[in-house]
Amino acid sequence: MDTLAARQQMVDQQIRTWEVLDPRVLDALLEVPREAFVPDAYRDLAFADAPLPIGHGQSMLAPKIQGRILQALGIDTSDRALEVGTGSGYLSACLSLLAGVTHSIEIHADLTALAAANLRAVPQARVQLETRDAFGPAPLGEYDVIALTGSMPVYDSRFERALRPGGRLFAIVGSAPVMDAMLVRRVDYTEWIRESLFETVVDPLINATAAQGFVF
Repeated sequence: MDTLAARQQMVDQQIRTWEVLDPRVLDALLEVPREAFVPDAYRDLAFADAPLPIGHGQSMLAPKIQGRILQALGIDTSDRALEVGTGSGYLSACLSLLAGVTHSIEIHADLTALAAANLRAVPQARVQLETRDAFGPAPLGEYDVIALTGSMPVYDSRFERALRPGGRLFAIVGSAPVMDAMLVRRVDYTEWIRESLFETVVDPLINATAAQGFVF
């Protein structure tokens, strides 16, 4: 496989057509070798327009979703970024090429180790990896941008509270068959603005609050 050509085709035919046009985002997606972050069993599908299993019932997001996340956050080189759900480390690498500081949280230690190994394929990427539960009692810290790579059946405000004023949060909220991808902006210390971006379906974050079922 000509991976450079396949990467270019992914950007042109999948990501651009999903209205991802930010030059810095497209450059990051072209620079990071996606094939280095895909499990060996799915290497031939590295550039497919589909999520790919990475273990623990979790999936690597489709390229167009990752492109929309990066563009929606409007990341600046001075931003401090947080990713919740490191997974294979691919989005971590892209974030690192756009932000000033990138911190990524993963609940599974083996995925943290996998991401650390995968990130060696991008020497210029600098990501602070941590194994912990983002829904635990420990504070998250303060960030300019936060990307949640899994969904929340019920919106949890802990992440928007971790934004600095002017900060942006990308979150996917709801349950299948339709979830709402949204951008949350922190205006000041008491006000946030929420904007619906598109509909999708992705795996929920581990330990996210489950939606209540119907009671008859």
